Amino acid sequence: MEVCYQLPVLPLDRPVPKHVLSRRGAISFSSSSSLFGAPDPRQLSQRRGAISYDSSDQTALYIRMLGACVVFKQLFARDVRVRSQVGFEPERRSSHPYLCIDFRTLHTRLSCGALSADSGTEKRVHRLLSFQRYLHSSRLLRGIPQQIPLHILDEDYSGQARCMLEKVGNWNFDIFLFDKLTNGNSLISLTLHLLNQYGLVDLFQLDMVRLWRFLVLVQEDYHNDNPYHNSVHAADVTQAMYCYLQEPMLSKSLTSYDILLGILAAATHDLDHPGVNQPFLIKTDHYLARLYRNTSVLENHHWKSAVGLLRETGLFSHLPAEDSLNMERDLGSLILATDISRQNDYLSRFRTHLDQDSLCLANGSHRHFVLQMALKCADICNPCRPWELSKQWSEKVTEEFFQQGDIERKHKLEVSPLCDRETNTICNIQIGFMTYVAEPLFGEWARFSDTRLSQTMLGHMGLNKASWGGLQQEQTAVSEEAELSTADPDAGESRSKEIPQGSRES
Repeated sequence: MEVCYQLPVLPLDRPVPKHVLSRRGAISFSSSSSLFGAPDPRQLSQRRGAISYDSSDQTALYIRMLGACVVFKQLFARDVRVRSQVGFEPERRSSHPYLCIDFRTLHTRLSCGALSADSGTEKRVHRLLSFQRYLHSSRLLRGIPQQIPLHILDEDYSGQARCMLEKVGNWNFDIFLFDKLTNGNSLISLTLHLLNQYGLVDLFQLDMVRLWRFLVLVQEDYHNDNPYHNSVHAADVTQAMYCYLQEPMLSKSLTSYDILLGILAAATHDLDHPGVNQPFLIKTDHYLARLYRNTSVLENHHWKSAVGLLRETGLFSHLPAEDSLNMERDLGSLILATDISRQNDYLSRFRTHLDQDSLCLANGSHRHFVLQMALKCADICNPCRPWELSKQWSEKVTEEFFQQGDIERKHKLEVSPLCDRETNTICNIQIGFMTYVAEPLFGEWARFSDTRLSQTMLGHMGLNKASWGGLQQEQTAVSEEAELSTADPDAGESRSKEIPQGSRES
């Protein structure tokens, strides 16, 4: 059910009221408040990603203003819509003390000063940005002039981005460079390109305006202040998923429905990720943990957030209701498979199929299971990328772990095993992850699809593991030498005197 009203358009040259610039560009009003008056604070609903919920009324009306990204400004400028929530139990917060932790503002270096009251009069920005991009463009709002006209820069960069998309199937595709060339819109650009390349837009008669809007909302609902679980990670997983869909075992068997489902699942698989893991949500009695009863908490939330955006934009509203519901259900099945705590269950089932040679890709359920395994591989394929890319991802995911550990220590919680920066290093975390998680999964995937790509991934993972091992040995040697010199300062000096000059220079 969608309720639409014609609302007055805000002039572009007038500052947007502070109540409009709510977090992530979303405003929600309860049904009992006036649409055009000031909302009653007691009736304000709250929104987490794509799921809006109200503290008193499940069927309340919601208003959301969307500031479009640069490439979509003509489609989405001054777009205001009113909708009602349909189909989900509302996610309700409680008054638990740990719920005051705001996961969206953990990284003060990004948010500090972006919307401060004393920042002075904001200068008009000549590009329409989403709220997420608006935060990152705070320097523009402080009036720092641009040396190069933005439209020239955009044309130059978009041309290079198009050239990169011609090689989107290469395993060494640099998603970080592509994100820069698309002005931070890598997920939108990549997903749309793949849907067009497969002819899915025409085949499923997708409305382009609704598709654009859906992709913009998906990208916005990733927290780009997360070091790892952000829209660039989603774009990277989508690109990896495309590489797997091109493998002979899959390309000869998958239907257009399977391909559409795989691409959408990859793009939305971590939607609205808060930057902390499931055990953290459970031990802090977070409302999401209670809503999903401590079972696949994040994955359930990613799925429901994705379905919420599908319904909000009406992307599949032209399909029969049964087909649309089936697609939502199958999308959830894929996203839920990325729960790392269920890794062994899926791996054992996959290994049994391969041992018995019982996979029949003419069977719909078997194809869906293979899609689940492909998405699992795409989700954790970072150790299998070339070293330059893999190292960046490893540093980002480790930093996200350590930030969670910092929060746990600050609030006097037990620090999670991999999240303590005082006892862990990026080297031992990555070596352990490759040994116990990545190698078993990609070893079985290579049995299923023994291709050049599979061997390349295994080769990269072996080299990357050796590289982390070498760095770990260097760090150990340096730390031991530091401890020795601290314990006996004269020992280090005497040792250096014993080393020949030629050896020291080499």
